[in-house]
Amino acid sequence: MEKDKIVVGLDIGTTKICAIVGRKNEYGKLEVMGMGKAVSDGVVRGIVTNIDKTIFAIEKAIKEAEDTSGINIRVVNVGIAGQHIRSSIHHGSIMRDSDDEEITVEDINKLTNDMHKIVIPPGSDIIHVMPQTYYVDYEEGIKDPVGMSGVRLEADFHVITAQTNAINNINKCVRRAGLEIENLILEPLASSMSVLSDDEKEAGICLVDIGGGTTDIAIFHENIIRHTAVIPFGGNIITDDIRQGCMVMPHQAELLKTKFGRAIAEEANPNEIVSIPGLRNRPPKEISIKNLAYIIEARMQEIIELVHAEIITSGYENKLAGGVVITGGGSQLKNLKQLFEYMTGMDARIGHPNEHLGKSKVEAVKSPMFATTVGLVLSGFRALDVRENRYKENTKHFGGLNSRKDRREKGSDIFRKIIDKTKGLLIDDIDGKEDY
Repeated sequence: MEKDKIVVGLDIGTTKICAIVGRKNEYGKLEVMGMGKAVSDGVVRGIVTNIDKTIFAIEKAIKEAEDTSGINIRVVNVGIAGQHIRSSIHHGSIMRDSDDEEITVEDINKLTNDMHKIVIPPGSDIIHVMPQTYYVDYEEGIKDPVGMSGVRLEADFHVITAQTNAINNINKCVRRAGLEIENLILEPLASSMSVLSDDEKEAGICLVDIGGGTTDIAIFHENIIRHTAVIPFGGNIITDDIRQGCMVMPHQAELLKTKFGRAIAEEANPNEIVSIPGLRNRPPKEISIKNLAYIIEARMQEIIELVHAEIITSGYENKLAGGVVITGGGSQLKNLKQLFEYMTGMDARIGHPNEHLGKSKVEAVKSPMFATTVGLVLSGFRALDVRENRYKENTKHFGGLNSRKDRREKGSDIFRKIIDKTKGLLIDDIDGKEDY
């Protein structure tokens, strides 16, 4: 039963570490059973820089999630981001023995597995291999070649790599917190699962996830991810600009940004002033809301220019009928949607992770700042579904086994192989047919 399955997403972010416990209801919607948050002091721009502080924050977030959900958490789906993420397109091909036999899932798997053997920069690991388009005997534009006839099978693959040390440090922190990683998923891919619809991905869309330390980009077209990038600027750099420009404390700068900040200075009232308590024995400091908006607008324009440059680099600038979807904690800035539309010339909307959410105990999860964590839970459920489907397909073949014990042992062995084969890979699955 769907309600018996429980999945946990763990987002190790620059400003916060968040854990969400979820299950599917009878309508297939995600119900959030519990959530835990902790301040992230050991992560800078998506990379773990202090193991002990990160472990402490993970343990705190998990404990809070356990207390609110009543679930004992041991396995988590973890997101990965950071400036070290790289994406590139690679071409692969295999020759089949005969063109009389149909192309099978095994042929697709062989072609995909070959991509894991490509030469990548030293100190990097492949985290996702995603097909773009297939070719059968030089025939282009094939989305699913299974069942076709042909000798030469080729494909273009979107390969995403991450720094080995960054992956190892995440693994170390999660393990030392007493947890096991089920899937390691690129964060913009996770966010896309919670805030984008299939129609938007088909039409062409750019997801912009503005976090504390980084801004993550994922571009989709014809329901296939075409380009990913990570910009090493996020909400924290805006806070730092306010701290320096207004000469206030860091926590005061954060409050100014979230409560009074605007992305367009022209929209701010020139006569509006906010008073900030001064340091010991010093008078309060008065901050002009319009000056605050000028500081924020200057940095947001820089971030949007970098996002727009990535869209142009991808080659899909004129194919994004869905425009831009902005999510993450940084998307909550007033007038940000209008600034994106003005600077990119594209339609924009703020992405809330309620596309697949049902009734939940924790209403706060509908905020854009939890888009990644909700997406990590959804990706975990997709993994379970894919493995179950593969298990059912394989168990069809044990009808001839002699005893119930033989069937049970064979089923257990096959299930173990399926788990090993699909662990961490399912975000790249297409229609549950291929191992990516």
